[in-house]
Amino acid sequence: MTDKTLNIYHEPTVHHPSLVIGFEGWMDGGDVSTGAVDYLRIKLGALPFATIEPDGFYILNMPGPMELASLFRPHVRYEDGLIKQYDYPTNRFFVQSDYNLMLFSGKEPNLDWDRFSKAILSLSKRFGIQRILYVGSVAGLAPHSRDPRIMCTLSDPELKSLADKMGFHASQYEGPGSFVTHLTHRAAEEQIDVIGLVAEIPAYLQGYNPKCIETMVRCVSSILGLHLICDDLRALGEEYEKRVSELVSQQPDLAQRVEQLEESYDNEVFNTDLEDLKSWLHSRGIRLD
Repeated sequence: MTDKTLNIYHEPTVHHPSLVIGFEGWMDGGDVSTGAVDYLRIKLGALPFATIEPDGFYILNMPGPMELASLFRPHVRYEDGLIKQYDYPTNRFFVQSDYNLMLFSGKEPNLDWDRFSKAILSLSKRFGIQRILYVGSVAGLAPHSRDPRIMCTLSDPELKSLADKMGFHASQYEGPGSFVTHLTHRAAEEQIDVIGLVAEIPAYLQGYNPKCIETMVRCVSSILGLHLICDDLRALGEEYEKRVSELVSQQPDLAQRVEQLEESYDNEVFNTDLEDLKSWLHSRGIRLD
């Protein structure tokens, strides 16, 4: 690229690597998007080599009440009058040459999606990347006691055989789009494959979800042939499920609803057939749209 959007400060040695991307914000419930990429980065010892500069991509000052404006402003922390923390958006690429793998972790851009896409695709073409995997999540009618369903989006019909082999569910979604949809559209024009993997996570849970992250890491590992052993993450997921089950058992109404979710999941009943349960969740401030 001719501008300063993409900053490659190290030239790694790779041969047609794969790129796994995750974004903070939209479709990062349970920290599945950023958490899966971060786990791969740490587990594999991937090192940073490039950035996408944040200027021009983010809304930092939204006019309106403080409650609204605070959602957009960077988090800061002072100690004794000195800045100790300033969370300005960062977008970083990492590489693990031994696995012929590149990773990207950043914040979904609010603005100028096309320029952000061009930065990712420019790097992809420079290093011969032919396949991009996006990992994300969406709140749905999934029980915490089951592995999450994985929905997939594809940039090319020829990828459907891989999705079928992996047991992914082809997305039938209609609604507000994400940056990844725009990237997928642009990547197809450049003959770069994009596979979007979206875990359906329990709508009644908030915060870091190691069980769903572990499922996503396993999917990525299988597709890319990484042969990762993730016993540490699996143990976290099992402990997480145990603790949630204990809490659910203390709330009979919720426990009954979770049993209904488990039955629907095991019988492969999807959201469109569970209006009663969705209404119950909505009445408690948990929305799926």
